Amino acid sequence: MPLFFRKRKPSEEARKRLEYQMCLAKEAGADDILDISKCELSEIPFGAFATCKVLQKKVLIVHTNHLTSLLPKSCSLLSLATIKVLDLHDNQLTALPDDIGQLTALQVLNVEKNQLTHLPRSIGNLIQLQTLNIKDNKLKELPETMGELRSLRTLDISENEIQRLPQMLAHVRTLETLSLDASSMVYPPQEVCCAGTTAILQFLCKESGLEYYPPSQYLLPVLEQDGAENSQDSLDGPRDRFLREEVEWQNRFSDYEKRKEQKMLEKLEFERRLELGQREHAQLLQQCSSQKGEILQTVKEEQSRLDQGLSERQRYLDAERQRLQEQLKQTEQNISSRIQKLLQENQRQKKSSEILKSLENERIRMEQLMSITQEETESLRRREVAAAMQQMLTESCKSRLIQMAYESQRQNLVQQACSSMAEMDERFQQILSWQQMDQSRAISQILQESAMQKAAFEALQVKRDLMHRQIRSQIKLIETELLQLTQLELKRKSLDTETLQEMISEQRWALSSLLQQLLKEKQQREEELREILAELEAKSETKQENYWLIQYQRLLNQKPLSLKLQEEGMERQLVALLGELSAEHYLPIFAHHRISLDMLSQMSPGDLAKVGVSEAGLQHSILRRVQELLEEARIRPELKPPKGEPPTAPLEPAESVRPSAPPAELEVQPSECVVCLEREAQMIFLNCGHVCCCQQCCQPLRTCPLCRQAIAQCLRIYHSS
Repeated sequence: MPLFFRKRKPSEEARKRLEYQMCLAKEAGADDILDISKCELSEIPFGAFATCKVLQKKVLIVHTNHLTSLLPKSCSLLSLATIKVLDLHDNQLTALPDDIGQLTALQVLNVEKNQLTHLPRSIGNLIQLQTLNIKDNKLKELPETMGELRSLRTLDISENEIQRLPQMLAHVRTLETLSLDASSMVYPPQEVCCAGTTAILQFLCKESGLEYYPPSQYLLPVLEQDGAENSQDSLDGPRDRFLREEVEWQNRFSDYEKRKEQKMLEKLEFERRLELGQREHAQLLQQCSSQKGEILQTVKEEQSRLDQGLSERQRYLDAERQRLQEQLKQTEQNISSRIQKLLQENQRQKKSSEILKSLENERIRMEQLMSITQEETESLRRREVAAAMQQMLTESCKSRLIQMAYESQRQNLVQQACSSMAEMDERFQQILSWQQMDQSRAISQILQESAMQKAAFEALQVKRDLMHRQIRSQIKLIETELLQLTQLELKRKSLDTETLQEMISEQRWALSSLLQQLLKEKQQREEELREILAELEAKSETKQENYWLIQYQRLLNQKPLSLKLQEEGMERQLVALLGELSAEHYLPIFAHHRISLDMLSQMSPGDLAKVGVSEAGLQHSILRRVQELLEEARIRPELKPPKGEPPTAPLEPAESVRPSAPPAELEVQPSECVVCLEREAQMIFLNCGHVCCCQQCCQPLRTCPLCRQAIAQCLRIYHSS
């Protein structure tokens, strides 16, 4: 494979040498030699071919250059028709021209130390070639036309990759010296090649069926031919040749003296011009040094200005980074404190929930023992109760529809069963057809079917259950905390901070375990309510008409806990205050200790902690609101309720129960899905606790996109307006 070399630009010294040699070759008394060696040429200049053609040069020396080809563009080998000696050694030639056979006068060809991979077949046309040196190349074989070199006397093919000699080489009878690498030869064998040129030629002649004769018998015609050419160059023939040569040598000597004087004058002129050039060069150097100093000074000033601006920018970025880190640290501390409060609140809720649970169970047991009286049967508001049941069933069906759709999609992705899709379509059609019923028809159907009445009663019971509502509020609070932790972790990764992640990881694990525990408690509470419902159904009279309608109406007419406590003696403003601060679960404690607004105005946060209010923020909020209410009562006495008037309260407590601890200090920012980057993150992955994916992208996932842990359970977050 040929190698391609990049052209190099000759140095100043090489360029001057080339100009000098070209000028020397064009002088009147110059000899027949054109020497342009060591000029760092990548190709032979066009002027060299023209000089050889016009001045009939016989020796062309181009060794020790960077030639990659012998002929440049728009040049012909016919310009070198008079060349007898061509020296191209120590170059980078990869091939000789295919028409090199046009150099019929060539006697010596030296291409040692090149990159030749083959020789052209036209080399056999060099009938006057006597010396061929192709040493140190990359040749693998010799062409068969080598046998046509009738005048070849010396051949050097050593330091190549040649292993076989052409059999036609036996026809070269004038070959006196053959140099090759005997150790790598295959044909002729190594022992023949080690014996010398005579043994090699004898072997080739024997293989070709020729008789071997020594080269001395064939050299005389070659030498005579060379002498004849020399005689043709003279004017008077061979007899006057020696006289002519003597005169010619005298003329050459006189010409040499003249040329020597001329060269001396040229040398003096050259030295004068060199000195003048050196002066100009010194002036230019001085100007360049002054300009260089000015440019360096300008660059130095610009660099100092850039360094100053860069340092100011770096200081600003460092301050901004420090500020962001402080904000993150403060946010982490706030979240950590809120999580600690949440865990403490959960422990406290476990203790207080036991009291509430016993009170609730006692109330339900008492209601179970009560039988349906005739007055309740007569005062049954059938249409109103049925309408309320229909609305309750519609809401529960909607929520069940969403849950069933999500569970069915997840099950279809896991099982990949097409049959379940048909069943889901039938369920959807059934539910849609049920929703599209006329309201009067739905009410009449509810009045007739006890199963639907039972389902409505179960939905209302779950909705009114205080413990179930508290568990739901705690779950929503933990979901919000997990969402904020995930957003904080993503913000940390985007800022590329080097702070430790163990604190966030531990908080996420604590919240995840607490969420799983609350989910289990929620499921357990629902199972308990179903058991209570089953006991009610078992104790109901078989012939009792409208049993579930009466139970539903009784549940609707039941007084809330806040109203009961007010009737027992609690002030209406105190009940409203606790409801406003989302502390309704402390109503039994305040009622038990018979705490009033006047008593609260004289209490401290420590007194509230002894009573059972453990949250520090809630303690200060209660005391502050009590002071505000008392201040308003002093300014506007009409706001104070009269002593004889019974306290009143709303029939229905607020449905949305806000968590009492910890207070929401930061508003939850919407978080986008890390998979599609379009929709809002809606799913919680357990057990890791990350909130980073929407419902659509969650379905095919088996591991969390953030921490790569296996997903044991997925929970959907519903944001209430």
